[in-house]
Amino acid sequence: MTAQHRTFRERDSAPGTRLSPPLVAVGGVRAPRISAIVCAYNEADRIQRILDAVHGHPALSEVIVVNDGSTDETDALLCRYPNIRVISYKPNRGKTYALARGAAAARSEYLMMLDADLEGVTAADIQALADPVVSGRAGVSISLRRNSLFIYRMAGLDFVSGERVIPAWLLRGAVEEMENLPRWGGESFINNLIVRERLPIMVVDWRTVFNVRKHTKLGRWRGFVAELSMVRDALRVLTAWGVIRQNLALLRLRRRSWVRPSRGPVFGYAFQEHAPDQPVEN
Repeated sequence: MTAQHRTFRERDSAPGTRLSPPLVAVGGVRAPRISAIVCAYNEADRIQRILDAVHGHPALSEVIVVNDGSTDETDALLCRYPNIRVISYKPNRGKTYALARGAAAARSEYLMMLDADLEGVTAADIQALADPVVSGRAGVSISLRRNSLFIYRMAGLDFVSGERVIPAWLLRGAVEEMENLPRWGGESFINNLIVRERLPIMVVDWRTVFNVRKHTKLGRWRGFVAELSMVRDALRVLTAWGVIRQNLALLRLRRRSWVRPSRGPVFGYAFQEHAPDQPVEN
């Protein structure tokens, strides 16, 4: 393993590590720094797509991959990306714990949270997710994927999307609490914080991006059980009525516009245009 590709063991704060230089937006204005956090458990067959999209991306000051106790070739694959920071530990602790460890290690003003099992994701999609917070149009951005549930696409907001950008201060005092949540309670917990702070939300329409469902990765029966476990954990963080109230509160914070990725070249922080006051297309 090279010196550049250092694996950070749990609670290793990497003393003396040099911070990346500040990012600069078009026109010489300093842009907010963004740390991308990718949580992975046995995603060796899929994670390369998201790593190719974020590796060296100009919108990101660092990329952190949390290897959540993988037993496949995930760690070996990560060695191909020398500039990515890796946090590894065993045994597997679940996505919520992995997100908390990534947030604790991040150095930037914003956190970009990304699922490891995305298909069709490109550098332009990453740019589009960053643009609303970098440009000051919103405090939070959340993706709406091609295979988001139909009811989410109708509402224009995927409440449990794993791809979002949030201010880092939102989690700084909540990492320990987050570590003790159920394995799949992270998004509901973060949603509560967004609602509490009344942060404006902008939706990013990732119409060519989808995530690989559990039944594809684990088989029909094991995938079904995993999906039920996700629902159960969300309801351990919130009651069923709490989920409804949270979703309504998030919809009130949603800006009446959304970002669509430009498929042209990505040059620094050239902000993408967004379509105002129109419903999201299905």
